[in-house]
Amino acid sequence: MVEHILVPLDGSSLAERVLPHTVAVGRAMDANVTLFRAVARQPANAGSRAVDPLSWHMRKSEAEAYMKDVAERLGEAGLRAEVRLAEGRPAGRIIDFAREENVDLIIMSSHGDSGLSAWNISSVVQKVILRAYAPTMIVRAYQAVTEELTGLSYARLLVPLDGSQRAECTLPWARELAQHYDGRLILAHVVKRPEVPRRAPLSEEEADLIERLTALNREKGQAYLDDLGSRLDLEVEPRLVVSDDPAMALHTLADDEEVDLVVMAAHGYSGKKSWPYGSVALNFIAYGCGPLLIVQDVPPEEAGETEAERAARERAGH
Repeated sequence: MVEHILVPLDGSSLAERVLPHTVAVGRAMDANVTLFRAVARQPANAGSRAVDPLSWHMRKSEAEAYMKDVAERLGEAGLRAEVRLAEGRPAGRIIDFAREENVDLIIMSSHGDSGLSAWNISSVVQKVILRAYAPTMIVRAYQAVTEELTGLSYARLLVPLDGSQRAECTLPWARELAQHYDGRLILAHVVKRPEVPRRAPLSEEEADLIERLTALNREKGQAYLDDLGSRLDLEVEPRLVVSDDPAMALHTLADDEEVDLVVMAAHGYSGKKSWPYGSVALNFIAYGCGPLLIVQDVPPEEAGETEAERAARERAGH
């Protein structure tokens, strides 16, 4: 399932927050790891396009030495790791490598050498997750993590499901991790109350209709979770929640259950191939606080080109 993991680094301690998770996932999946770093050429002087070749080679050599040191540390932790360096801007080079090498998973820190910010993810992470179209794990750099590379495990994993086959693409991933670490899967299904936008208060008949429809969906949702749990070959904990806001309900559930990892599908039953993520997945990317693994079900070749990409490509040709 996961044979090749891509781990972008930039030399910062914040970016290294991914390393314990890399070991945890890599060992569970028995995967090979590529440590990747993009080194951008910098002008010798402000306002100049010329690059000092000596400074450039020194920076590149320092980056390579650093990456080899990290690879050795991962090797001591039991992983097979190689180093790849590229020239250029990080986001574009990461996306190119992920597509060209057909990587199975990208593990990224939410922030790197630019430091922590009020934004939940850095601009580089945002660009990669929006255009790589690959399963991606985001590790929050502002959260403490064990300094021991082998000291992390996943005891409780939250798996949101909406009843669709698309959302169930997460189950093989979550099951593999749970089995390796003897963890528990918390299968969550949120029943959303029907919306009836209107200025006047609902009539008694309308309110009763909403309650009956909610009760029906709750019954069907519970039956779905029970059936799914009986088909999985490990112990699961079903959680059914009725809420007006599914995303908020899942955030609350993740906090209350003190989960170690949220494993979520990029799309549910209403997802569109023209967009890389559905609304709930985007909400967790933008506002989630814990480690997040998003399983992408739309391959790059099926993703539509955005208007911005089309304009940039056409402009580059002039």
